[in-house]
Amino acid sequence: MTLSTPPQAPVSAAPQFPDALPSRPGPDSAPGPGTLRATPRRGGRYARLPLLAGRGFIPLGLFARLPLAMLTVGALTLVTAVTGSYAVGGLSAGAVGIGSALGAPFLGALADRRGQRPVLVFAAVFNTVAVIALILAAYLVPGGPDLAAAVPVLAAAIVAGASCPQVGPLARVRWMALTSRGGREANPADLDTALSYESTADELTFVLGPALVGILASLIAPWLPLALAAALTITFVPAFAVHPTHHAVVRTPARTAAGAARAKQLRASLSAGQRAGAFTAVALPVLAMVCMGTFFGSTQTALSSFSASFATSELAGLLYAVMGLSSAAAALSVAYWPQRFTAHARWLACAALLAGLALLLLLPSTALPMVLVLLVLGLPVGPLMVTVFAIGGLVAPAGKLGTVMTALASGIVAGTAIGSSVAGQLAQNHGYSTAFVVPVWAAAALFLLGTAAAAVLRQRNRTASAAA
Repeated sequence: MTLSTPPQAPVSAAPQFPDALPSRPGPDSAPGPGTLRATPRRGGRYARLPLLAGRGFIPLGLFARLPLAMLTVGALTLVTAVTGSYAVGGLSAGAVGIGSALGAPFLGALADRRGQRPVLVFAAVFNTVAVIALILAAYLVPGGPDLAAAVPVLAAAIVAGASCPQVGPLARVRWMALTSRGGREANPADLDTALSYESTADELTFVLGPALVGILASLIAPWLPLALAAALTITFVPAFAVHPTHHAVVRTPARTAAGAARAKQLRASLSAGQRAGAFTAVALPVLAMVCMGTFFGSTQTALSSFSASFATSELAGLLYAVMGLSSAAAALSVAYWPQRFTAHARWLACAALLAGLALLLLLPSTALPMVLVLLVLGLPVGPLMVTVFAIGGLVAPAGKLGTVMTALASGIVAGTAIGSSVAGQLAQNHGYSTAFVVPVWAAAALFLLGTAAAAVLRQRNRTASAAA
């Protein structure tokens, strides 16, 4: 299966961007500075991306998503420092994830219906206020290791997570729209390249985020990372929201009575098996992202306990950054993988490798061996995320691409909540060695889901071939 732009991705009719590529020049005209050639001489496939979206899109998207990477770890670090309890800190990080899992699909559906720009601007303002409220709640509400006393902090964490702007998923929606535009000497590899970049951008921010949290919290104050996250949100997210690429994504038309009747008639014409297959095709990638988030969250929390055994818990952010670096580098390589290496084969291969390498987390007892383990462990992570997001785009129902992309992202955050909470309890009661069992099980579950997804994708391909 060749990963190409899903046909249901809503795309406008050749919008014009000031810093993006112009129309294709004629044979007698000199190419302009933004002209996209089929194969750039310098920079390879990734040199095409700024020509598709404009030079400002990539840095804006990178910095606008950084606060989300800081929020979960920042809540964990702040609440743990204030209460002195890994369990309460883990629950606070989990509350951020639960809020994001509930709010992200809603924001994605709203962006499908109302457009990305107003939704992102509103979320940026609301989330900035919510993060400030979380900081104040952590310091002003009497707390400690008592879970009942931490209820106000947990409530503020849920609201902060629910309102966090979904920059990464909505950026993927824009890339899917941009790479499917006609009259642009389209390259079938553009979407793979864009999604590889996006996963690398996610990894880079999830490297920078925990690292910034660790440095600022340990050297200055535990509240500073969240304050910086709020400042970045109110600055960069509105700028990303109004970037001209938002015009590339057409809003889903408001449902009329006639449209609702047609949709009902279409659903009735589908067999129960077809409806179940369509649901399963979307549910499997979402569940995979929940497992991926569980892997992330449990690894972060277990590393906090691990690093506290010989240094300080804030060192965990720097250790975790090592895995993110190797994951980001591996994600970039996916753009050059052969097209015959199909999506479901990539899922199975990367998940199997991750499950095997995760067992190495049980071995180190000092920092240097753990750094080596994390460096190797990150290699299958980035390619696996690229693959699952690509499959999610392929199976997304018409007009629901933003909803599915945000559901995948919220699956990661929800899984991070699960992993942080479970690993936090295990680390508190049994030590970090037991907490590292959670990422091992999460990686094994990813392989099982990949096996099921491969069967579903093969069935969809057979059905499509028969219909053709």
